[in-house]
Amino acid sequence: MISITIGNETRNYADADDHWITQQITRRRQDRVPVCATVRIAQGELNLNLATPGCARSGGGGGALTHGEQQIVDLWVSRRLTNADFAPGDLVAFLKQLRRAL
Repeated sequence: MISITIGNETRNYADADDHWITQQITRRRQDRVPVCATVRIAQGELNLNLATPGCARSGGGGGALTHGEQQIVDLWVSRRLTNADFAPGDLVAFLKQLRRAL
């Protein structure tokens, strides 16, 4: 299962299209609220919760990452999703690359 949450809106991976992602991020920025985007991946050996800097932090990590998890975290970082000023296209690109990686 993979889900994407932006603010208080959650969509299944298959239903989170480019337009929805862009609209959610843009609307929050126009309202001058921090953009919190999370991607929850629970599939096979993968068990990750990835969050952008605008999200409130809670708890720590659960231990060492598997090789597959580390590759996804590296992809998250390479797409600038650890920066508060990430672009909607950064998240869209991450999700497209994630699809190919799975």
